[in-house]
Amino acid sequence: MTTSAAPRAPRVRMPRAEREEQILRIAEEVFAERGFQATTMEDIAERVGVTKPLIYEYFGSKEGLLSACITRARSQLRVATEAAWLAVGPDAPLEVVFRAGVAAFFAFIDEHATAFVLTQQEGAVATQASPLIESIREQQSAATMGTFRKAPALTGVPDQLLEGYVEVVIGACERVAVWRIRRPEVSADEATEIVVSSLWGGLSALSSRG
Repeated sequence: MTTSAAPRAPRVRMPRAEREEQILRIAEEVFAERGFQATTMEDIAERVGVTKPLIYEYFGSKEGLLSACITRARSQLRVATEAAWLAVGPDAPLEVVFRAGVAAFFAFIDEHATAFVLTQQEGAVATQASPLIESIREQQSAATMGTFRKAPALTGVPDQLLEGYVEVVIGACERVAVWRIRRPEVSADEATEIVVSSLWGGLSALSSRG
């Protein structure tokens, strides 16, 4: 006696914006688990509980879906870091501002671990997605530069010099985040302390030049 395959659960109707968000969230998980090349649109459709043509209708292609996932992560990271800086206020000491931004980055990584894994797959993702991944770094650099430029302690520091320090900060945060993948016991607070204690001496010396 043979048994038939279990029928797919009926698709629940929901507004397009909610469905797109659901697809992006699940696609992010599947891409992170399997890698871009090994993931198929059928994999994602089955996990979401929709038809494959629906995902093509919304995103056009697997590359388009990946690009949308990365764009979503970029927006979420910007909101998180801007909220952290807003919370400490414009008149906070530079060290407090610096620590708040670094802490927000690692908190975001912990809350969106699959998104971070996705951004580390540059060698495997489609060509059109690579510039989007780099745009996340550029976004963080620009936001950090804008915040540092407003700090009274850094008034008068040449833009080129400050930009160089910002790139060091962004690079350090990303490398420590990658290291934490192999060291999951390292908390976000501990990672923040590593970056801040390593870089604050140089940033503090820079502030004295302003």
